[in-house]
Amino acid sequence: MGVILGWIILGLIAGALAKLIMPGKQGGGIIVTMILGIVGALLGGWLGSFLPFLSSNTGGLGLGSIITSVIGALIVLWIYGLVTKRR
Repeated sequence: MGVILGWIILGLIAGALAKLIMPGKQGGGIIVTMILGIVGALLGGWLGSFLPFLSSNTGGLGLGSIITSVIGALIVLWIYGLVTKRR
């Protein structure tokens, strides 16, 4: 349970950082940004598991986890912007 809560908190932080890095009109609002951040953190964690210098075997919230989570959130935010732009 503690690991899941840690990833949720990391996802919220990653979503906020991704929104600061990539501002724009992706739509949604704070709730959508938080959800996208959590999804991005999971995506970043999964992608980071393929890069041994970024992965964290302890499951902690190290610098590698933060970097991969923000990268994942940026990817998810970018895709969300593309999808909502076409509407």
